[in-house]
Amino acid sequence: MARVVVDVMLKPEILDPQGQAVQRALPRLGFEGIADVRQGKRFELEVEGPVDDAALARINELAETFLANTVIEDFTVRVEEHEEETATA
Repeated sequence: MARVVVDVMLKPEILDPQGQAVQRALPRLGFEGIADVRQGKRFELEVEGPVDDAALARINELAETFLANTVIEDFTVRVEEHEEETATA
């Protein structure tokens, strides 16, 4: 099985109030030097069978019609190597 990742982000010209709230909070939490924060969404799709051009075309259609609001959001689709899951703290 392959993993395909769809990252969805607000277009640069769209205000990001959640990202701005995080950016304003960072200095109070001791994190300096962060000039901008944008928040987005990540979807991980486990795909049965090979991820060929036809499968990627279907996933792009899925992202464009269901996962992203293309009026205000951009998206990228990429195939990710399947790795063993590891916990991070």
